Amino acid sequence: MRSYFNITTFSILIGMMGASACHSGKKDAPGKAGGPKQISVDAVVLVPKNLQNFVNATGTLLSNESVNVMPEISGKVTGIFFKEGQPVKQGELLVKIQDSDIRAQIQKLEATKKLNQTTLDRQKQLLDINGISRQEYDVTLSQIQTTEADIAYYKAQLIKTEIRAPFNGVAGLRQISLGAVISPSTLVTTIQQNNPLKLEFSVPEKYRDIARLNAVVRFSTSGSLDTFQAKVYAIDGLIDPATRTVKVRALFDNKGSKVFPGSFANVYFNMDATSDAIMVPSQAIIPGTRDKKVCVVSGGKANFKVVETGTRTEQEVQILSGVSAGDTIATTGILQLKQDMPVKIKKISSTN
Repeated sequence: MRSYFNITTFSILIGMMGASACHSGKKDAPGKAGGPKQISVDAVVLVPKNLQNFVNATGTLLSNESVNVMPEISGKVTGIFFKEGQPVKQGELLVKIQDSDIRAQIQKLEATKKLNQTTLDRQKQLLDINGISRQEYDVTLSQIQTTEADIAYYKAQLIKTEIRAPFNGVAGLRQISLGAVISPSTLVTTIQQNNPLKLEFSVPEKYRDIARLNAVVRFSTSGSLDTFQAKVYAIDGLIDPATRTVKVRALFDNKGSKVFPGSFANVYFNMDATSDAIMVPSQAIIPGTRDKKVCVVSGGKANFKVVETGTRTEQEVQILSGVSAGDTIATTGILQLKQDMPVKIKKISSTN
């Protein structure tokens, strides 16, 4: 009985050791574990295609002319002659400031001048017969000239008691009331010239030469379903060092007040069409701190290449350099891939 138990136990141990050896042999088989893991991806084959290039930007509509109306002198408001939100014409009287004290001063000076002039005429007759010295005559003449200068000064002050519209436009909200005492720091109202309007927007530095004078740009606003056209009339000579963009202004004929200053504008303008553009899906671009890359699948392995990008569409990005037509680009699983890692393409399509 004891001998049978020992033999059976020994047989079981031998069997377990054999199974363990077989299992160990399978695990260490070449080409399985221990080698690089293969990743399955979707990919596209790059095919040149026509691309109607355009640059998209955001902008703001500005009044062609805009001014905060403020008085040049202090005084009491005796008349308000404009209506809020209504058109005003250049030179039209908007506000009148009390001027009685200035007019009284002018009358006083004119009376003084008249008296001095009479004295000067008499002195001229006496001077001709050497009845007075030349110095006396010159003193009276100087007094007349000083009085004339004072009269001119107060007449200029008198003009400043009338606040007039500097150009044709639309008056804003009234900020003063009749009888108020105002000063040069008091805001009376604003005037906006809304036809034409200025469209101001910024474009990337690399498109500086594309935004040419007289180029036509298109834009839309959130308050309208229509698309409008404006013509570029000015380009800033300075590139903003913070954003690397340049400001551009275009003029829009706003007859009928279709849009209003201050509105947000979606701006785009066409560039030259490209007949052999290389486009890749947006998700295939791997952004980096210094450059951008794509994963080219070649010979069953991943090969990362630095690329230069150009125009963007809703789903694709133009590649200017780094890859060429016929290359196969991975579009999925790219974050799991590493250089020279085995790749299996499970689905492939074309960019055409």
